Amino acid sequence: MPAVVVVHGGAWSVPDKLAKAVVDGVKMAALDGFSVLERGGSALDAVEAAVRNLEDNVTFNAGHGAVLNADGDVELDAIIMDGRTLGSGAVSSVKNIPNPVSLARAVMEKTPHLLLTSRGANLFAESIGMATVPTDTLVTANEREKWEEHRSYVAGVTEDFNSKCAHDTVGAVAVDSAGNVACATSTGGIRNKMVGRVGDAAIIGCGGYADNSSGAVSCTGHGESILKVTLARLILSHMEQGKSAAESSQLALQYMGKRVRGAGGVIVVSPSGQWAAEFTTVRMSWAAVAKDNLWYGLESGERFEEALPH
Repeated sequence: MPAVVVVHGGAWSVPDKLAKAVVDGVKMAALDGFSVLERGGSALDAVEAAVRNLEDNVTFNAGHGAVLNADGDVELDAIIMDGRTLGSGAVSSVKNIPNPVSLARAVMEKTPHLLLTSRGANLFAESIGMATVPTDTLVTANEREKWEEHRSYVAGVTEDFNSKCAHDTVGAVAVDSAGNVACATSTGGIRNKMVGRVGDAAIIGCGGYADNSSGAVSCTGHGESILKVTLARLILSHMEQGKSAAESSQLALQYMGKRVRGAGGVIVVSPSGQWAAEFTTVRMSWAAVAKDNLWYGLESGERFEEALPH
């Protein structure tokens, strides 16, 4: 069974000045995740490693460098899901956790619940001894400046997301040599969002879903639109009807655009190793690693390929 890792750095109007940084970032994260599989790790281990890499990279809107809410605070959401068991864990509105994807995995493995939010999630993190940081250390000077420029939620959605100032979600999907799939998604949400707002990234079937019977998906884009159409699960329903990963992704994204006028992007992998990276926004940074090759892109229809060193 071919092992595959695919990652994305968010579907939005990535400005030229960030283009190289986001592409380099997703390539590094994909290689990081794939190295876990090469060492015998599971798909679950691989997606966690890849997303942690992106959360630690201030170029992306997750963990360090996340966007700020209306009060000027960081509120982070994340989900992880194991396609073998359908086990899932998620956290929302956490403030001082640098790697919320790992806290989401702890929710999955150490509690009977699927989603913990805000103070409850932080109390759980303390109870298991998870490292925390002062919230201010997650805020970059650049994001503080951007927040000052866009002080209303309306501007955050209409100007920020649909023009060229927003950042967005990160995510990863993987299949390991045993045919097990997994997904993980993490985000700081929309700049200047209302305090307590939770988007798609923490919601099972929306920001991500994984099932060994069909595949794994991680979504990115306008969270409220993704929530309305349960985008991740919609893609897998198309795949269960025999459609390819790419066709299923395109159909679901087109439906979201027509039904609720929402734009976004997805990465998908099947248990057989078939994968896709599709989006309806201006750009989406993505990278995939399988066997001896690395693929990556940013523009629509773009796919570059590099051979991995032995």
